[in-house]
Amino acid sequence: MSAQTPYQILGAEGIRQLADTFYDVMDELPQAETIRAMHSANMDSIKDKLYEYLTGWLGGPPLYSSKYGTVCLTDPHKPYPIGPDERDQWVLCMDEALNRIDASDELKNMLKDPIYRIADTVRNRDTSEPINCPANQIQITNL
Repeated sequence: MSAQTPYQILGAEGIRQLADTFYDVMDELPQAETIRAMHSANMDSIKDKLYEYLTGWLGGPPLYSSKYGTVCLTDPHKPYPIGPDERDQWVLCMDEALNRIDASDELKNMLKDPIYRIADTVRNRDTSEPINCPANQIQITNL
């Protein structure tokens, strides 16, 4: 018997629940306030995008790539300063979302390393330190 994909384990409704819960967690956890501030007040659109992305990534139909033509994660995140702290906040929210939807330990273990790798892929800075620069000066950094 072959192993099930995360999509087969969760199904479309489980993935929808995971995407929605992920952003609910981000909205609630004080530890995630930095990444929460990178999002608009209404997160309905981003919940849909995460659902579409996760559906394909977890082994289901390629909803995100069918709609947007690419699954490149770095381009949409370029405008946001994402360092190790922001990466870890994202992972924390996903871990908590998996807990809240009662994902099995098997599924959590299956996703632990891949979730970290995805979060680290969008990291575009080596530090999470704020960039301090006088208001009349352009900040140049090595991203």
